[in-house]
Amino acid sequence: MPRTPEFATVDPFDGMNGKNPGILQNLVSGKWTDADGAYEEIVDPMNGEVFLKIPETREHGPFIDGLRSCPKSGVHNPLKNPDRYVYLGGVCARAAALLAEPHIEEYFTKLTQRVMPKSWEQCRGEVVVTRIFLENLAGDGVRFLARGFSNPGNHNGQESRGYRWPYGPVVIIAPFNFPLEIPALQLMGALAMGNRPLIKPESKVSVVLEQFVRLLIAAGLKPDDLDMIQCRGAVMGELIDTARDHIRLVQFTGSSGVAEHLSAVMNGAVRIEDAGFDWKVIGPDYDPEWLDYVAWQCDEDAYNAAGQKCSAQSIIFMHQNWSTALLPRISDLAARRSLADLSLGPVLTWTNKQIDEHISKIMAIPGAELLFGGKPLEGHSIPECYGAMEATAVSVPIDEAAGAHFELVTTELFGPFQVIITWTDDDLPKVLDILERMSHHLTAAIVSKDIAFQNAVLGATVNGTTYCGIRARTTGAPQNHWFGPGGDPRGAGIGTLEAIQVTWSHHREVIADQGPMPEGWQVPPLT
Repeated sequence: MPRTPEFATVDPFDGMNGKNPGILQNLVSGKWTDADGAYEEIVDPMNGEVFLKIPETREHGPFIDGLRSCPKSGVHNPLKNPDRYVYLGGVCARAAALLAEPHIEEYFTKLTQRVMPKSWEQCRGEVVVTRIFLENLAGDGVRFLARGFSNPGNHNGQESRGYRWPYGPVVIIAPFNFPLEIPALQLMGALAMGNRPLIKPESKVSVVLEQFVRLLIAAGLKPDDLDMIQCRGAVMGELIDTARDHIRLVQFTGSSGVAEHLSAVMNGAVRIEDAGFDWKVIGPDYDPEWLDYVAWQCDEDAYNAAGQKCSAQSIIFMHQNWSTALLPRISDLAARRSLADLSLGPVLTWTNKQIDEHISKIMAIPGAELLFGGKPLEGHSIPECYGAMEATAVSVPIDEAAGAHFELVTTELFGPFQVIITWTDDDLPKVLDILERMSHHLTAAIVSKDIAFQNAVLGATVNGTTYCGIRARTTGAPQNHWFGPGGDPRGAGIGTLEAIQVTWSHHREVIADQGPMPEGWQVPPLT
């Protein structure tokens, strides 16, 4: 059985090295095109060798033309080209079947691991989630996304109808940390609702999305249904600024600074899934039977993918009833992580110097203590432009976190790092106040069997994806529930029917009024 699928143009098993780097292309106007100038060289995060070359696109006129080609009413909607719902359902079915092929699943798993080094199961998880998502949309799944409603009117012949309507020309900007899952799910959601997307992946990992788009085309997707651009962030910024009158929506996943900039440029026409300083509250009902499981989940949440999940656990509020037993367990689990199995890996947006500076600032808080980690990884060839750090945790007194050091304590380090705060029964108002003051509300976990405690914390918080119960976690963006931030009208969802509808369509109301002439009606007299 071949290891590289027929549609694939890059081989992560035998190619993608300094001697034979993968050369990527843009997709525009239905054709794959080479660079219009230079190529940007992408280095292997494990050894620093050039292993990919992507077009350093500067001429964005053809991509703007693609946006202009799509009307506000979209490529399809419930009253225009409805056959496309059936067509895209078929594409999803065939693409899901391809991803179920063992050698294709292996291909995308390895490809993801090459550009975003994390454990095999973490990478495979992206492929599986994407496949199941496509299975959910297969057949009539795309059609059902556009389901509307009707309400009786005031008289015969009158009826109001609610529709899900596309935006038309849209832009997707995807992050590095989930090279397949996030762009694939957002792209398919945009297409399904009738939009024509221009998608820009993060350059470091763009090969994964390019190969996925090639898989979709092999599964029957029309190549001119979307455009894909490979370029630096500054060029994409220029494109959006130039074409903003023709872009109906920008969906962005990534840093909060860029998200706020895009929101200003687009006058709020954005859907955002940005930074998440994600918290876990462990309640007072200590249960030794669950100790090992809770410790394992804490380790998984904080350090999988070297802490580079948008849903990674950034802070634990641990009741003192758990602390004596739980902290050593978490420390032991964290110590088992290593580069050998990629349970730790390169940190792609923070250098060791930046990580060390942040840890030092936290350690300078009165009463702060390094619980474990804090040292650079050794015996590797990861280039200095990337970080490589042990799984690390620092404890901070709750009064310091709630006081003058709040901003520092709640600053997200996108790497294998977390803050741990121990609290007592009297401290619950302080815990809830800290959660209230946080600016971003993506994921959260409430670890407890106590329903009253769960409801007290749930009722006082707004995080969009909140896991609750003794098995609660913070990480995970599967296809079986909504994943996205709460408390922000610009929030983008991912995964479910509701997420696709909210992110990629708007409500349109059509009032049909074809009834009989009102009894006794006549032209009002002129005055």
